[in-house]
Amino acid sequence: MSKKTIYLIIGLIITAIGGVLLLQLDMIQTAMKVNEQRYDEAVQDALKAASEEQYEKEAALIDAQVNSGFKDLRRGLNTGLAGGPGGLLGRSSVAPRLEALAQYANYDLIDRIDRDLLDKKLKTEFANANLDEKLEYGVFDNRRKEFIIRNGRRLSEIGTDTSRHTDLMRSVYRVSLFDDDAEVRGYLIAYSPRKEEVIFNSIWYNLGASLLFVSIILGCFIYTIYVILFQKKLSEMKTDFINNMTHEFKTPIATISLATDSIVSPRVSGDPEKVKRFASIIKQENKRMNDQVEKVLQMAKLDKSKLNLNLSPVDLNDVITDAAVYISLQVEPRDGTIETDLQAEPAIVEGDMTHISSLINNLLDNANKYSPDAPKILVSTRNVSKGVEVTVKDHGLGMSREARKNIFDRFYRVHTGDRHDVKGFGLGLSYVKTITEVHNGTINVKSELGKGSSFIVTFPYRQGTK
Repeated sequence: MSKKTIYLIIGLIITAIGGVLLLQLDMIQTAMKVNEQRYDEAVQDALKAASEEQYEKEAALIDAQVNSGFKDLRRGLNTGLAGGPGGLLGRSSVAPRLEALAQYANYDLIDRIDRDLLDKKLKTEFANANLDEKLEYGVFDNRRKEFIIRNGRRLSEIGTDTSRHTDLMRSVYRVSLFDDDAEVRGYLIAYSPRKEEVIFNSIWYNLGASLLFVSIILGCFIYTIYVILFQKKLSEMKTDFINNMTHEFKTPIATISLATDSIVSPRVSGDPEKVKRFASIIKQENKRMNDQVEKVLQMAKLDKSKLNLNLSPVDLNDVITDAAVYISLQVEPRDGTIETDLQAEPAIVEGDMTHISSLINNLLDNANKYSPDAPKILVSTRNVSKGVEVTVKDHGLGMSREARKNIFDRFYRVHTGDRHDVKGFGLGLSYVKTITEVHNGTINVKSELGKGSSFIVTFPYRQGTK
């Protein structure tokens, strides 16, 4: 998959997620507006119901008073007291009701309101409408321009000051009380200090679900991108590995083929020295191929967790001395040097001699490959807490920070710019890290571009300790 295709996929997924987020935000905003409208209507309806109940109670009292007047009228008829222009029969039946209405209209607003009934009705309406229990309410006397009731309590003279009730004064939730054609006697006003919180709580479930699903989508997107990039990186490393392996095998095969053709040549077959020389070349190249195959097989065994350590006492100073002698055969022809500074005493650890030797050889081989024409390699040991520390230092090409993060990945090889003479499969350092870890050790690397690298490996004296 090309980079262009990957970037196109990433762009499409980001666009899709962005679109989903915008739609979710728009739906949430719409839901909040709808819930706010419903909340406003519910509060207003509750106030209206309480106001109408107060009016109905007063109307019932007036009707009771008028009915009481008619009973007196019937008693007057029975005793003959209803006759004459000034008697009750001479008055309209509507007059008593009008007089009662006028009488009640002159009462103070506080005397016309049943506070207990009002408080009970509002609480019932608020509860039925699932409104916030912290909702405040008050009664404003429009004639006196002051508040007379707050949350069911009659206010004192000081408490009636409107400056103490600015929250109610600014509220949009209000209905009139005992209004007629002449004037509005008062207002029943409500205020919700937690309106925004109540509205938000009404949609928190949908909001939480939306965030959850968007998070899942985003998580899947991030994981998908990670997998795509990882697979792309792995594919590139495997391709590089196959190319390197082909080159590593092609060279000795060509050399063996050439040596074989030379041996069967009549001019060479009759010369024992030449036959011996070409046979030696064939053996050397065959060993080289076998070593490369062994490296691949070793990593395959590690993949399948088939690595069994043959633990025994291992003297790291001796192992390093032998490895230094071997690598010097490759370093000295390049006018390089390898030095040892073996200060660890004791230097004996519990480990697998074969794998630890391979580990040291891999580090030295790596230092040689990534050094300039005249390698300068220093191998040192010293005692640390609970173990022995081995440091392989070179003055070669060095590595960038990005390379240091990946050098222990399988098949990864540090880019060498215009240099194409660095051979290998990218398995050496991965093998080194694996062997270090199975020995309960640690490995670190310090490196700067152009200044060389230092690989620091620590082995515990005994397995099971670090």
